[in-house]
Amino acid sequence: MAISSRIKNAMENASWIRKMFEEGQRLKKELGEENVFDLTLGNPLLDPPDELRKKMIVLLEHPEPRMHAYMQNAGYPFVRKKVAEFYKKETGIGFTEDNIVMTCGAAGGLNVVLKTLLDVGDEVIIFAPYFPEYLFYIENHCGKVVIVRTNEDFSLNMVRVEEAINERTKVVLVNSPNNPTGVMYGQYHFQALAEVLKEHQRKTGKTVYLINDAAYRKIVYDGRKAPYIFPFYNNSIEVTSHSKDLGLAGERIGHIAVSPEANDLKSIINGLIFSNRTLGYVNAPALMQRAVADFQHTSINIMEYQKRRDYLFEALCEMGYEMVKPEGAFYLFPRSPEEDDIVFVRKLQKKGLLVTPGIGFGTSGYFRISYAVPMEVLERAVSIFDEVAREYGL
Repeated sequence: MAISSRIKNAMENASWIRKMFEEGQRLKKELGEENVFDLTLGNPLLDPPDELRKKMIVLLEHPEPRMHAYMQNAGYPFVRKKVAEFYKKETGIGFTEDNIVMTCGAAGGLNVVLKTLLDVGDEVIIFAPYFPEYLFYIENHCGKVVIVRTNEDFSLNMVRVEEAINERTKVVLVNSPNNPTGVMYGQYHFQALAEVLKEHQRKTGKTVYLINDAAYRKIVYDGRKAPYIFPFYNNSIEVTSHSKDLGLAGERIGHIAVSPEANDLKSIINGLIFSNRTLGYVNAPALMQRAVADFQHTSINIMEYQKRRDYLFEALCEMGYEMVKPEGAFYLFPRSPEEDDIVFVRKLQKKGLLVTPGIGFGTSGYFRISYAVPMEVLERAVSIFDEVAREYGL
């Protein structure tokens, strides 16, 4: 066999998101592109802010000497300093450039963190519903996935966390605001989770690292703000990207922020820098580091996504679909009218509407809708949802 059995197995169990995308390509050829409404991919709809585009033009038209050369593997010091100043202002904690490592997006950042922290067989707790690529990221670095179910409203269940945690637990990975549910964990959740981890450390003497995948941190609605984990737990790490907040998904730019109060801070940072290099990322893209440095407080127009959330949520609820109202990100995660969510998704697919079954996120009986699409697409999709709701007698 040309490829490894491990990769072959991983590909066979690969993301439902990708499967549905490929199915969409087939349907477009069969039904015509104008008759297929793809709500599967979390591909940001909004382009980068004009100010950021102007910054890129200035950088290209007035280049500094060796602007495209290698730099420190952690990233440019002046960029890391700007990121650290942002965290210091947001949290009141003394971040410096030495707490920041620039990365190739949040996906690259998570792989760097997991490679740095995990020994073979170390356990990583994740919460269902979860972003499906987590399974592969953890396996990449010889970790063992431990899945903890959330509550009915997708909030964290501390009793289940306490039952799951043990001496092999090395990492607890949260994702807030969450993909696929849009749920944002509040201060109460982080405080309660921190207490569980602190108690575990008191009993066992073992440190568990709390990681927040905060790729959607700035995509939050109704005037709310996503809390940081740092004030609640010293051994905490945030991984984020500018894919969503600045519309730069294809540019692969993000960073890791490690709490200044973390145990063995210096060795963690050195490990992150080493892993960034040896995983082959080497350093985050030079041009994009310079471009985003002054845009840490900036985001695309969130109201465009909120408008889509409100329209779709209200329309689907009126039809009888059941779901938790998202507080952030750009997804809905309704309950499937059919017990088998794959059967339901296939029914929509026959009508030219593509969504992703909940089983792909570790939670069967639901389906995910991405509303990062033009309003006219949502309007056409709503008519199909309505047709199917009537068929089920919702």
